[in-house]
Formats: sequence, C-alpha cells, structure tokens
Amino acid sequence: MKLKQSLYNTTGVLIILSLLVFSACKKTKENTTAAITQKEEQPMFFKISLAQWSLHKKIGSGKMSPFDFAKEANALGFEAIEYVSGLYNKEVKELGIDAVVERLKAESEKHGVKNLLIMVDGEGNLASHDEDELNSAVENHKKWVDAAKALGCHSIRVNAHGKGTYDEVLEQAVTGLTKLSEYAKTKGINVLVENHGGFTSNGKWLATVMEKVTMPNCGTLPDFGNFCIKRKSDGCADEYDKYKGVEELMPYAKAVSAKSYDFDDQGNDITIDYTKMLQIVKAAGYTGYIGVEYEGSKLSERDGILATKKLLLRVGKELSN
Repeated sequence: MKLKQSLYNTTGVLIILSLLVFSACKKTKENTTAAITQKEEQPMFFKISLAQWSLHKKIGSGKMSPFDFAKEANALGFEAIEYVSGLYNKEVKELGIDAVVERLKAESEKHGVKNLLIMVDGEGNLASHDEDELNSAVENHKKWVDAAKALGCHSIRVNAHGKGTYDEVLEQAVTGLTKLSEYAKTKGINVLVENHGGFTSNGKWLATVMEKVTMPNCGTLPDFGNFCIKRKSDGCADEYDKYKGVEELMPYAKAVSAKSYDFDDQGNDITIDYTKMLQIVKAAGYTGYIGVEYEGSKLSERDGILATKKLLLRVGKELSN
C-alpha cells in the first residue's frame, strides 16, 4: 500500500512538473512570436508624400486639373502633398493667388491630405549679381511664403541660381536667401534650396551656402537625382556624386525628394541605389516626409508613382527593422 501511494505521489509530481514546463514553453513561444510581430510592425523612420511634379505631364496636357492634385494623391494612397507653383501659372493669372490658395486648401481638407510645401520656380534668381534683380526675386517669392502659410505648409522650395564664379554666386545666394528667410521667419515658414542645376547641384557649394546663411528656417531639400552641374545636348557634361551630395545636404534637410526614373524587374530604380540613399538619410537622423517624384518615361505617371512608393516602402521597412 505504501509503495502504491508512493507511486501515485511520484506520478502526480511528474504531471505537475510537465504542466509547468509546457506552460513555460508556451509563454516563451508566445513572447517570441509577439516580439517577431512587433519587429515586423515597427514603423518606418520616414513618411511618404507625393510631389506634384510626378503628375506634370497629365496636368500640362490638360487631362487633369491642378486643383485635383489632392484628390489624385488621396486615390493613390498618399497622406501628404507637395505643390509646384509653375503648374498654377494660368490659374494664378486668371483667378489671383488668394483664390487659388483658398481652393487648394478646400480640396486638401476635403480629401484628407496634409499640405507640406510649395516648390517655387520662375520667380527670379535669388543668387543674382544684380541687386535690383535679386531684390525683385525676393519680393516675388514673398507671395508664395504667404501662400504656404495659408495652406498650412512648413516650407517653400526655391532655387539659388545666378551668374558669376563659384565664390561670387555663393555669396550672392547667401544674400538673397538671408533676405527671403528673414521675411519667411515672420510667417513661420522655412526656405529650402534644392539641388536643381548649376552650382546648387554641387553638394559642397550648397552646404557652404547653408553654413553662411546661419538662419534656422533656411535649409535644403536634397533630391536623389538632380546632381547635373552642367548639361550638354545629349546628357550631362559635369555630374556631382549623388550619394556624396545627399550626404552633404542632409544636415540641413527639412524635406527630401525621392527622384525616380525607370525600374528593373526587381522593382529597383535603374539609376539610383535606394538602399544606399535611404541609409544616408537615416544616418542623418531624418524622420520627416520623403516625396515621390517620378520622372521616368517607360511607365505611366500613375504606375511610376506607385512603383516609386512601393520601392520606398520596401527599402524603408528593411532599414527600419
């Protein structure tokens, strides 16, 4: 009887131990699964927006109204947008800039997208050697600063072009950007310079301009692809290293443009290493929006936009986990 009782006790202990081990293993497995799931769901270090230039062919041909930009962006799955001033030249001339801004704001609110910035072109050279021309350019840009404020944007993107030597245009750019940034500061708006041809596509040159301006609301908008300093009839005669250039401009970046052209069978851009570019962006500590700016010719604008967005999502998630 004692032997039988002892066996019962031993069996009971073994059963309890087995249950405890099973429970512990189950919890460990659940915790491991939860950790893996949490890692997979970790958000990317940046957000994605849509630059209106990606749709410039459709808008320029009259197939799409520039006022439908917010609607189109929303339909393509974007939460934030970047306007291009030149795509509203006709509308501004006919309706006035205030009416244009009012309608754009209404459309963005209707379709639930955030207004980020306005890319301003055609308003004069902010690095002009002529004082009157430079001052005129500053005045011309002020209305777009006001427009950005009214739309709820954080910035306008400008160009810093002018005539002269490397050093001359650099100093002229410092003068023009400082004047415009002083006005923009009163409106709570940033003035961003993009690498957009000429000396601005020289990363070292533009970084030096930023150092000399010394205003916190003056920064850069690094574009992954605009590093041609001098063009020739059949291409680029002098191209700056795009990866070096982005790295030099990122310390001053308040926006980033993901230029794309065409894609291979794996969905990678054929001219830009997105993994390398996004590693540079991440290393700089940037966590803002990266704007899709498709300029390819093989895909339609819509398909090119979606292909670029897909590429950003894939690489962004790989680098965030």
